[in-house]
Amino acid sequence: MESLIALLEQNEIFNPQTLLHYWDGLVMTVQLVFLSLVVGALISVPLAVLRSSDNPWISKPIWVYTYIFRGTPLLIQLYIIYYGVVYIEGIQDSMFWPVVKDAFYPCLLAFVLNTAAYTTEILRGAIATTPKGEIEAAKAYGMSWGKMIRRIVLPSAFRRALPAYGNEVIFMLHASAIASVVTIVDLTGAARDIYAQHYAPFEAYTFVAAIYLCLTFGLIYLFKYLEKKMLAHLRPLS
Repeated sequence: MESLIALLEQNEIFNPQTLLHYWDGLVMTVQLVFLSLVVGALISVPLAVLRSSDNPWISKPIWVYTYIFRGTPLLIQLYIIYYGVVYIEGIQDSMFWPVVKDAFYPCLLAFVLNTAAYTTEILRGAIATTPKGEIEAAKAYGMSWGKMIRRIVLPSAFRRALPAYGNEVIFMLHASAIASVVTIVDLTGAARDIYAQHYAPFEAYTFVAAIYLCLTFGLIYLFKYLEKKMLAHLRPLS
């Protein structure tokens, strides 16, 4: 063990100090992606239900929101939110300034709004493909609209949306790399710092790419497992 530590200390790129910096970047990346996905998912469920409404006064504003955030680059959204906060009149003198001046929260807001837009459309598509027989059976059973949405439509939609949502989770993991452009030290930011300190871009970014690859494979395995469990009833009987 002592020889391993000594070997690491001799390596300028992978010594304990730089590995700790990579670890801090990994924690920041996981925290940012996890919070973005959780909050975005909570927002997208009611939006998807309202987006499926036949009333244009309800569905159209949500369509505009999803169209804007899916039709513009996440990096531009991050810049607008991060730099636009300071232009809000009175924000620097308000109680919110200690929060919004930290790059983490504007970045989190940009990620939440972006993933919520994509997840809303994913769920809306899954809701739209709910078999009519299930809805008719729920109505025949005497369920109210709200109970039918909670017990029949949404559980069925969640199962069908799972493969597409898995892709969205992986996309958010990869897209989180842009957080480093607003001074957040995530995985990519850690690689940038190591590169600037030791002038070794290939080693720094290759190591971070390997970490992203491992995280991606872990997510793929997780969603494959969930699909196998939740969509088992759709597999043909042998």
